[in-house]
Amino acid sequence: MSANRFEHPETAAGTGRREEAKDDRRRRIVEAARALIRETGDTGLTMRAIAARAGVSLTTPYNLYGSKRAIVIAILDDVREFHERFARSRTSDAIERIFRALSITLEYHREDPEFYRTLWGALLNPLGSDELQATLSTPQSTQFWRALLGQAAQEGALRSDIDLDMLQQDLGFAFASAMLAWVMGAFAVEELEPAIGHAYALALTAAAEPSRSPTIYKRVLEYQKRLRHTRRRAGAA
Repeated sequence: MSANRFEHPETAAGTGRREEAKDDRRRRIVEAARALIRETGDTGLTMRAIAARAGVSLTTPYNLYGSKRAIVIAILDDVREFHERFARSRTSDAIERIFRALSITLEYHREDPEFYRTLWGALLNPLGSDELQATLSTPQSTQFWRALLGQAAQEGALRSDIDLDMLQQDLGFAFASAMLAWVMGAFAVEELEPAIGHAYALALTAAAEPSRSPTIYKRVLEYQKRLRHTRRRAGAA
């Protein structure tokens, strides 16, 4: 029989308070790292700076996370919330799921542009940290988008002779190119979704079965109209 069944209530309460305190310190460390990246425009943070901003000892980030890379991964825990948002979208059409996933992804960029611009700057910098680039380029993300294309193919939305790996690569190039333009100041954050959506819609129109192409092509025109409107509004501001 487990001794935990006979654990004194005061002992259990003390353990619970210690875990709550640890969770609070973890939250403060992640928030501190995110704030520093946003404010400084630099991903090359030191553990000392993170600890000072979080109001904890220098050893605390090491004890709770072990490394700076682990903290960056914790910052990017948006992935968990992303999947929760995506699950609530409830669209049954595979092509629509691709565009919905893109929209949710770019919502994060609009909500916290300075943070994500800094991360993309680090990811696209050929002289950047290999460790950070490996952290940001997660295989889970690649597998997710590949699965969406696979579902579209299984549902008969995409032509059977289309190489899905090549299609995914092309979509990834379109996404990364837009991010590079944004990092360099050629795009406003509001332009990202219509610009990337337009590129996705063009590629998917070409890859779709003939019966599906007209519906996807409507998205090309919608994104085109939206992008023009966004740019006119920015020019008038």
